[in-house]
Amino acid sequence: MRPTLFLSLTVAAVAQAAVVPRAAAASGLKWLGVSESVAEFGTALPGTWGVDYYFPSTTTIDTLISEGYNIFRIPFLLERMARGNITAQLDKGYLKNLTDVVTHITGKGKFAVLDAHNYGRYNGAVITDTAAFGTFWKNLATQFKSDANVIFDINNEYHDMDQTLVLNLNQAAITAIRGTGATSQYIFAEGNSWTGAWTWNTTNDNLKDLEDPNNKLMYEMHQYLNSDGSGSSGDCVSATIGVDRIVGATNWLRANGKLGVLGEFSGGPNSQCLSAVTGLLDHLKANSDVWQGALWWAAGPWWPASTYSSFEPPSGMAYQYYDSLLKKYVPA
Repeated sequence: MRPTLFLSLTVAAVAQAAVVPRAAAASGLKWLGVSESVAEFGTALPGTWGVDYYFPSTTTIDTLISEGYNIFRIPFLLERMARGNITAQLDKGYLKNLTDVVTHITGKGKFAVLDAHNYGRYNGAVITDTAAFGTFWKNLATQFKSDANVIFDINNEYHDMDQTLVLNLNQAAITAIRGTGATSQYIFAEGNSWTGAWTWNTTNDNLKDLEDPNNKLMYEMHQYLNSDGSGSSGDCVSATIGVDRIVGATNWLRANGKLGVLGEFSGGPNSQCLSAVTGLLDHLKANSDVWQGALWWAAGPWWPASTYSSFEPPSGMAYQYYDSLLKKYVPA
């Protein structure tokens, strides 16, 4: 989700050619889950735990696990994990809080996604030092290299950046992660232009050149359904907009022999969005040879329950409206 909406909410809280789909796999999607958003809250850097940011509730994560959700994306900030500069030693307190949530999830056999939620930036400046970026990922991956249910999400929603730089940052991270001996984990690579599925095949085509020696790379795309695709409102352009906006990405994945995951999506609590989200999920499931999963944006204990996309049990607006639908798509 673009930070304009995200920041306002956190302050308040503290078509392309049609695809001919293959038959859906018997097991459907590999993953269905939510982002657990709170450790990246606030504008103070590094900020204070409990004042500017917090960590997800394992109690509500357990509620979602009991309903069949099996993947949880945990946004964090580079500036809090590596304080002062991106190659700094990892902050022990922030790392421990993150690790506690991660091991709670993976200890139950589910997947935890480590999401560097930085938009390709550190302290507001575009990251251009690929070697330094690789060092950060070497440092973090070393902490989790023995946990096969950890997934490394290299960076959230690059935008307004040189396209070759986006390629090179992603490749530097992949190479660094694998160099630690973390060879069993999946890696999620995001693209430029807010990693939007609807512009992926025109903006991010060069990312097909990313190389992972362990062949566990997935392309993470995001897609919102309002007029500008930002997620800044719960409106959906049409009842078919979910499918309309990801068809091109589906074609790209299949044409290039790649796998994808929809790392963020949502819709408002209304009948048009319900149809759009249903169509989106049906499309992902019908094309599960290339789409491996999807994660709703977002749960988290500091999202107001009245936020249209809040999936925090038990009273989040989206949880109350969409939980019964999403549970139909959890892995068998």
